This record gives sequence, C-alpha cells and structure tokens, in this order.
Amino acid sequence: MIMKTNILFSLLLLASTLSSSLARGVFQTLPSDFNDHSNVNRTRHLLEGNESRSSTGTNDQRRVCVDLALGYMTNSELERAIKEFGQRCSNISRIYSIGKSVKGVPLWVIEISDKPGEEETEPAFKYIGNVHGDEPVGRELLIFLANWLCDNHLKDPLATLIVENVHLHLLPSMNPDGFSLRRRGNANNIDLNRDFPDQFFFANDDEDSRQPETRAIMKWLRDIQFTGSATLHGGALVANYPWDGTHDKRTYYAGCPDDDAFRFMASIYSHSHYNMSSSKEFLDGITNGAAWYPLYGGMQDWNYIHAGCFELTLEVSDNKWPIAAELPILWKYNKMSMLNLVASLVKTGVHGRIYSSGDGRPLPGFITVSGINYTVRAGRTFADYHRLLAPRDRYEVVATMPGYKSKNTSIWLDEGAMSLDFVLDPEVSVKGSILRNVYDCNCDSKSKLEFVEFLLGSHLEVFFVFIVILGFLCFLFQRRKKVKFSTTKQSTGAKRTVVV
Repeated sequence: MIMKTNILFSLLLLASTLSSSLARGVFQTLPSDFNDHSNVNRTRHLLEGNESRSSTGTNDQRRVCVDLALGYMTNSELERAIKEFGQRCSNISRIYSIGKSVKGVPLWVIEISDKPGEEETEPAFKYIGNVHGDEPVGRELLIFLANWLCDNHLKDPLATLIVENVHLHLLPSMNPDGFSLRRRGNANNIDLNRDFPDQFFFANDDEDSRQPETRAIMKWLRDIQFTGSATLHGGALVANYPWDGTHDKRTYYAGCPDDDAFRFMASIYSHSHYNMSSSKEFLDGITNGAAWYPLYGGMQDWNYIHAGCFELTLEVSDNKWPIAAELPILWKYNKMSMLNLVASLVKTGVHGRIYSSGDGRPLPGFITVSGINYTVRAGRTFADYHRLLAPRDRYEVVATMPGYKSKNTSIWLDEGAMSLDFVLDPEVSVKGSILRNVYDCNCDSKSKLEFVEFLLGSHLEVFFVFIVILGFLCFLFQRRKKVKFSTTKQSTGAKRTVVV
C-alpha cells in the first residue's frame, strides 16, 4: 500500500510539472509569425546559493528532476559529440582541452576557423556554457551552433564571415561535475562564477587555492588573446554586462570605462533574440550587473580587467533546466543573437596593426581611446589589435610603444568597422653627440671604453667628419624610407582603411 501511495505521489508530481510546462508553452513549436514578441520573460527568482531539487528534495522529487534531465547529453555523450564534430568538420575545426574538472573530466573546446590552431591577424571570441552545473542549456546551444556553422559555412554569408574572419572557441561545459550532480557548484560545491579575482574584495588572490576549472580558464586566457566572450546561463532572459560588483556591496548602476561598448554588445544580442528585447523586467532586455544584484569573484569583470576581453553574461532561458523538448526552440530563439554577437567583432569597432617606421616590423604596442580609461594590447606576433567601440561620431585613438613616439588620430565611427594602422617613429636620444636609437645599441662595456679612448685621443678631426657623414646618411634614409604593409584578410564589406 505504501509503495502504491509513493508511486501515485510521483505520478501526481510529474503530471503537475508537465502541466506547468505546457502552460508555459514548453512543447509549442515556433509560431508562424516569428516577429510576434508577446511572449516576454518573467521575473527572475534565482540568486546565488539556489540548489537543484535533486540535492535537497525527497526521493520522489529527485525522480522528477532526473526525468527533466532526459534528452540532455551526459558528459560522456557530450565528449563523444565534440569529437565526432571534430572528425566531421576537420577542415574548419580543432578539438582541444584546456584542463580537467575536480573529478578529472576534460574541459573540451571546439575551435572553428578556416585556419584552426594557427595564429592570424583576426579577433578571437569564446562562448562558455554550463558555468553553473544546474544551468545546462548552454551545453546544448553550443553544439547546435557548431553544427550549424559546419553545415553552412560555404552557404550562408554570416557563417562564411565568422569562419573566415574570426577564431571562435566553444567550451560547452565549464562545470561537468556540477552537471552530473545536478547542482550549481562544482564537485567541491564552489560557485565557479564567484571564484575569480575581484577588483573590490581580495579573497581570491591566491591562484593555487582556486578551483581547477577556474585555473583552467585563467591559463586559457594567458595562452590566447580573446577580444570578446560570452557565458551562457539560465534563470532569466537578459544580456548582462560589467561591472558586476560595487565597492560598498550596494545595488546600483556601476558602469565600467567601456560602458557604451558593452551596452552596444548587449543590445546586439538582445535585439537579435526572439523576445529578449521585449522584456518587461529589463529595459531593452539588457542590464548592468551591479544594478541587477552585485556579485563578487565573477568571470566577466575578471575578463575585462585582467585579460583585455569584453565578456557578457547571457541569461538565455527563464527556466534553468527546461525539458529537452524545448531545446530546439531555445536554439531558434538564440541562434541569430549568438551569430551576430560573434560577427560584431569584425563588423564594428576599430582594427589594425602597429609598425615601426624604421624597418616595418610589427610592434606589440598599446591602443587607448581618449576619454576611456582602458588599454588594449596589440598581439605579440603580428601586432594586430581589435578595439570594440560603440558607433558614434568621433573617437581619438592613440597608439603607444616603449621606445617609440606615440601617435594619435581622430576617427569617425559609424555603423561599420574601420581598419586603422599606426606607423611609429623610434625615439632618438643625443648622448656624446651621437644619434642612436635607444633600442638598437648592443655595445658591450669594452667597446664603449675603446671608443671613448679613441675620441679623447688625437682623432677629433676624424670624429667630426664621421658625424657629418652619419648625419647626411640619416637625412637620405629619412627621405627614401618606405614601409610595406601586410594586408589582413578581410571580407566584411565596406571597411575603411587608414594609415597614420
């Protein structure tokens, strides 16, 4: 009798859950009018510390949660899907691991590019899913995205643009252990989106004390210079941007130096989404993190401060763990947002390289914009930079490099991208009437001493003749020097190119 009662109770719970899902339209197909955005999101009821029902509920409730997980890929199935994708799309992809979880599960990444694994003068973008173990929608969406790009990169212009002009990296699951345990934290029950160094509170400064998943992300960003990034979460429907925290832990709008650029990025995602921009909770479907609720040790602020990477936190589903039947619908709702956000790296902003006027070699210098307290570093190999900026009338862009004279120029940035290369002149110092580049002298102490003794001897006439000849040669060199520039591969339409 007791067994029958338990079974009946389980069936009632399951029926109630499915009835609620049907009321929300979980099983509905896409409406014929895809532009009808009447289905707006609900108020979020998820804050940190919430755990999945499987970790705190009764046995019957755990059965319901397991049923909801049916149709999602297990960690083994996800790994198999990633490797099968790598074989099927080997011409435009590379599969690699950035580390392992607490329980030793590899953190697999799919790189998609026409030259995967090669360093190019192209921006890199990363998507990360499943940061919280009980928010698994991102795992599935990133596999949908990878397969769509593989199937369409020679057919769809947007897919072609991304594959040929961006290095896209997809980490479907940052927290495979949390997924298996059906809970927010990892195997050590640590919230990975609270485990990064924070600008206001210094609880996470010891890298060795952080979780292995966190350390893997930090090492990843030291190895690859990412321009943009987004993490996929669940529990709301909004595009969230820095800052995530405030110095006094109060809730208010806390914009970072690139607030305009982040609002622009968030709006790209929101307005490309099926109904995110129609939100009744978040104006325009976007929010500043600290204005929503402050958090500390978050990944997006760390990306911006320490890695030069512009990252958004994307809440892509009101339901943290929707039933699997809803996943194709969620992919359709988020597809254009995910594609347009990646494409914005090359369709907007300022891009270019920094060269030396002396020999034309690339200079891994720095790019700043007047009025914005933030520095973007050019790449180490090709000295390419990618500066995300919101479209507006005028920006003053400055290029600097130690040992070279800085150079600045004004640009007018509209809805398109601009290519802007800088050619910097070496700084020259005058010591002992000898003109020399501060970076070019490799004289050892013995040679310097011999030269000084030579000058102090009876050879002053020869020295002055030498100076005159040297000056004349420098004058001729300055008149005749030419710098050849490499052109970066671009297929983004009417991108203007300027050299200063």
